[in-house]
Amino acid sequence: MDGVNNRSSDERFMRRALALARKGEGTVSPNPLVGAVIVRNGKIIGEGFHHCCGENHAEINALRNATEDVAGATFYITLEPCSHHGRTPPCVDSLISCRPGRVVIGAVDPNPLVSGKGIAALRQSGIETEVGVLDAACREINRFFFKFIRTGLPYVTLKLAQTLDGRIATVTGDARWVSSPPSRRFAHRLRATHDAILVGAGTIRTDDPELTCRLVRGRGPLRIVLDSRLRLPPDAKVFADGKPTLVASTGRATADRRYPLEEKGIEILEIAEDAQGRIDLEQLLIDLGKRNITSLLVEGGASAAASFLKGNLVDRLLVVLAPKIVGEGIAAIGPLGIQRMSDAIGFSFQRITRLGEDILLDARMRAQNP
Repeated sequence: MDGVNNRSSDERFMRRALALARKGEGTVSPNPLVGAVIVRNGKIIGEGFHHCCGENHAEINALRNATEDVAGATFYITLEPCSHHGRTPPCVDSLISCRPGRVVIGAVDPNPLVSGKGIAALRQSGIETEVGVLDAACREINRFFFKFIRTGLPYVTLKLAQTLDGRIATVTGDARWVSSPPSRRFAHRLRATHDAILVGAGTIRTDDPELTCRLVRGRGPLRIVLDSRLRLPPDAKVFADGKPTLVASTGRATADRRYPLEEKGIEILEIAEDAQGRIDLEQLLIDLGKRNITSLLVEGGASAAASFLKGNLVDRLLVVLAPKIVGEGIAAIGPLGIQRMSDAIGFSFQRITRLGEDILLDARMRAQNP
């Protein structure tokens, strides 16, 4: 059995496993991000991560990359190994068969098909198993997966880029560019790591964005546009490149407005109206969850941002603050109807970082877990 067994070294190797897990961002959904490290006498002899949904899990890749026999070694895995047959065989069976001396697990898998069963199988086989090393960090990297398994709904990130006085455009509608080049690259990285990106019809009319992640390497997310009556022009950039795009509309959209979009291969998803006669965003999230969309990035505009906030549908808020003031202009968030400060929507700051000359504020909705 590997003789190195203390909290400090456990956390060090688990951090390495977390770094490996992050390499699967944007490619493993709806599966979780998982990294695995095999250690003997304080030396890494094998490591791996889950690359893509349907392919080998992290533990199997670590075993295949091992440079020597792993019997008696310590395995560090960010998430409980699976114990059920899915697209791949149970990882826990492979672990047991290679006779590790010890297994250290970051977080328990919330999936009812797995939760606790993989850990129990290891312990029943006589393998020393420790759970909860860097538990918070291991759950944080899988916040999309944890919410999706718990609720069947995608994790919603609202991203705003605004001036110091809360504007996303000048009084004339000019918005190029509010933020700096590093902030725009960050926005594209966010797109590449989310399953879908959503904007309102006003953003398409004003900015005519492509909604791609062309500034970074990565797959493009499903693009979703809110357009209750299908009034957007069919020649908008988001409809012109043949990439997966969905328009959420209501029953008020007429057939003559549907046809030009459907002819381009654009899917139109009809959603019921809410009490205000707008697209019911809760129902939209339910429908996206049924499509295995585990994460949704909302990029605006002001009306869409306000609707998600009023519906208490935002899990994470990212605000890019540019060191500029424009005075009159378009607000980042539309009217919320809040009359008293005690009714303000509360968030808790997680971190504040620099993006070039801008500042990034990262906050989570209060009383919510990752």
